[in-house]
Amino acid sequence: MAFSSDNVQVFLAVLDHGSFSAAARALSRVPSAVSMAIAHLEAELQLTLFDRSGREPRPTESARALEPQARLLAAQLQQLNGQALALTQGLEQRLSIAIAPELLASRWTTALAALAQAHPLLEVEVLAAPQEDALALLHTGRAQLALVFERISLDGREGFQEVGSETLIAVMAPDHPVLETARAQALSLSEEHLKTTRQIVVASRNLGQTDARFVYARHIWRTDNHLAALGLIEAGLGWGWQPRSLVQPRIEAGTLVQMPFANLSNGFRLWVDVVWSKQRPMGLGAQRFVQAMGRQLAGD
Repeated sequence: MAFSSDNVQVFLAVLDHGSFSAAARALSRVPSAVSMAIAHLEAELQLTLFDRSGREPRPTESARALEPQARLLAAQLQQLNGQALALTQGLEQRLSIAIAPELLASRWTTALAALAQAHPLLEVEVLAAPQEDALALLHTGRAQLALVFERISLDGREGFQEVGSETLIAVMAPDHPVLETARAQALSLSEEHLKTTRQIVVASRNLGQTDARFVYARHIWRTDNHLAALGLIEAGLGWGWQPRSLVQPRIEAGTLVQMPFANLSNGFRLWVDVVWSKQRPMGLGAQRFVQAMGRQLAGD
């Protein structure tokens, strides 16, 4: 193989610095070593890469044709070396993040963009799972991080960082019979309507796990998917708690309404945490994601 990591570096240095001597200084080598490396490369390729008829070598058309791929190869080698170094420093082979479906519209992608810039070869997996399932994925080691709402009580196995907040509001379809009846009677809704109207709940697949903070109604339908929940609510099959950031476009489009109450405000604010297991060391990627999320909160 003609090209190697070394002679690609030399080839690009001569292109960038305009002479063998300047390239040698940039590479901390003697000019004869640079000249010899280029001569060997030309012999291997059976191409003239630099015209030496003038005072300084000038790139030939062949050199310019090879330049884009040479720069791409150099960048890939740099990424590969950086990835190898990061692995020795504790970078994960894969970073898996479990996210509560209601938080998929929050600003976690900005932190991932910063992580991708620092470690472009790191494999990342994003898993959408109801809160209890996301935490179960964390504790079994299937995920290294979980992005979830604040928990009712602290779990000694967990470390966490507050990274923001989200306001949940009760929404239903504008043509839901409960709303139509209230309009016809010129009445506002009450807490009793939350209890007696079917509620659509995003919950764990484990029927024994339901967060009591989010369940008001005596009759509920469950799903583990936020899009399915929104579809059921928009179809007039029940009401549900949904993040304001997620449903605001639907409210503005008229496919959902924020339920109007006479005796209570509609909405409650919850903190959002990124959680890790204290029982396993956090990898470099997870640490940097948590730090980026924390900086994002501090900048708000």
